[in-house]
Amino acid sequence: MEARVGVVVEGGQRALNTAHSSVVDASARKFLQQPQQPQHNLSVPKRSLNQHQAQIGTVQQLLAGGIAGAFSKTCTAPLARLTILFQVQGMHSDLAALSKPSILREASRIANEEGFRAFWKGNLVTIAHRLPYSSVNFYCYEHYKNVSFLQSVLGLDNHRESASVNLGVHFVGGGLAGMTAASATYPLDLVRTRLAAQRQAIYYKGIWHSFQTICREEGFLGLYKGLGATLLGVGPSIAISFSVYESLRSFWQSYRPNDPTVMVSLACGSLSGIASSTATFPIDLVRRRMQLEGAGGRARVYNNGLLGTFRYIIQSEGLRGLYRGILPEYYKVVPGVGIVFMTYETLKMLLSSVPTSF
Repeated sequence: MEARVGVVVEGGQRALNTAHSSVVDASARKFLQQPQQPQHNLSVPKRSLNQHQAQIGTVQQLLAGGIAGAFSKTCTAPLARLTILFQVQGMHSDLAALSKPSILREASRIANEEGFRAFWKGNLVTIAHRLPYSSVNFYCYEHYKNVSFLQSVLGLDNHRESASVNLGVHFVGGGLAGMTAASATYPLDLVRTRLAAQRQAIYYKGIWHSFQTICREEGFLGLYKGLGATLLGVGPSIAISFSVYESLRSFWQSYRPNDPTVMVSLACGSLSGIASSTATFPIDLVRRRMQLEGAGGRARVYNNGLLGTFRYIIQSEGLRGLYRGILPEYYKVVPGVGIVFMTYETLKMLLSSVPTSF
């Protein structure tokens, strides 16, 4: 899910604290936020350590996180497109022919009918979406977590040292930041869906043409179709990712405390991503279909809002219809998490050696 949100678990990489639009981002951020192991070299002055930390500042973290996320999504774009194609198949197709979707058959169709490059349809929009989304998300998180109202509601002003209260602020602040970032950059997400859902007939010829066509035919609000479903998925995604990741990590470390942190984080992040994807996939499927309502001049299928769309899909396709496309979504979680982690760490090392005034 592109608009899925991450969870702030522990300090460290603040630029990667909150919402991203995908299981991959939600999973990867958690282990990127693991605290660094303390250095026991007593010959290094405290001032030098502070200067080194300053070199890995906010802007560098934001840049590294944005590039890592964009690179990961580029690598997993074929699976992401397959997910979207399966999700929206039931809208205008013969349902009897969709009872047994096949990843290999659909991948072969894309390669033969549309060409190999078609696996990356809409990926340029995804990359364009990454940095503004991360920037808005980071800025809003830093703002929301310091809002006096939020602190007073959660009791932070009276219990500043309480770990549970601090996690509550991270949780709520991350959710609010995710909703804000999703709303601010939502038109790019909608355009990505429409470009990726196109098959042989090309109606939208690019990013700018898509914006122009949607505004002309559907009005400005047409760019925000499905936003309600996106915002509805923020809370459950955070709660499930947060609880599953923390539970798995605590259980693992209680039995195998000497295992490498990277291995634990990759495993727990991947499993929490799969759990979050399983639970929130129906909302994501409904969001994708609502994004395509009226696309390309086609007749509307769902006219009764979010709940009406759920009811229509269940009646016409059964409960299984809400999970159409879940397999390629699963397949991209583990490689996506690994790519984000390795790319981020590499970029962080490179950027830490670059002098900066940030």
